[in-house]
Amino acid sequence: MTTIQQALEQATLSLTQVDQANARRDAQVLLGHILHSERSFLYAYPEHVLTSEQEQQFKTLIERRSRGEPVAYLTGHKEFYGLNFLVDKRVLIPRPETELLVEVALNVCRNMFDAGRSPIIADIGTGSGVIPVTLAVHEPRLSYLYAIDISTDALDVAYLNCLRHHVENRVRLLQGDLLAPLPEPVDILTANLPYVGTDEFEELPLDVRAYEPHLALFSGQQGLDLMLRFFQELQRSQKLKQGAIVLVEIGYRQHEALTSILREVWPRATLTFIKDFAGWYRVLQVML
Repeated sequence: MTTIQQALEQATLSLTQVDQANARRDAQVLLGHILHSERSFLYAYPEHVLTSEQEQQFKTLIERRSRGEPVAYLTGHKEFYGLNFLVDKRVLIPRPETELLVEVALNVCRNMFDAGRSPIIADIGTGSGVIPVTLAVHEPRLSYLYAIDISTDALDVAYLNCLRHHVENRVRLLQGDLLAPLPEPVDILTANLPYVGTDEFEELPLDVRAYEPHLALFSGQQGLDLMLRFFQELQRSQKLKQGAIVLVEIGYRQHEALTSILREVWPRATLTFIKDFAGWYRVLQVML
């Protein structure tokens, strides 16, 4: 029989070849998933013996992880902004840089409430729904939000996450391309569109390029094709109220290119680029 300590040691050794920096953590997360336990349980009871079924399940997950399959797809969930979200191969795995976008959006939303405005919010390219669901959970004064995605598969996952966090009556899921389904002008528009360039394909980690949906990742050679179309449509669409704010997650190398694009599309707009903890510009704020 195999103990927790033995299982983790063997699994860490196997995963070191895939991701040396995170091998131990990944093994702990996957074993905790099998045991339905927190990582603290693994530390507290290293001599706990696994059943043969648990041992086999763990080996299977370690084998899949060793081939590059992301941990979040193996467990079926990912924590984001203090909430737990369902994820699978139909959607991108939520990332820390998107938490920065949510934090900025919450601040903008609360400032509007403080100023006597009840903002209408729409999220474009919603994927698993982490942005609108998190906004709805953390700002209960929002009576409703729109969440738009071109992928019906992604919207199916988003609906499950709305149910999971009890906001299905407030987050209105709409299927369509960019702004097309949006039924009314909004005060705040968030967007996490595909922004990876096809010329960056080989730079991506194996688990990203081999497993996550390319539709949600890539947008032309430089990663800017869809974003350019988004801003052009937005400028023509009359889907923004006066004084509206647009918040977009961007690639860490796109600051200068987007500045040039937006100076042509919205020459009078105020552009603010917001850095993440690593010092990269990851959120673009456009004030009209």
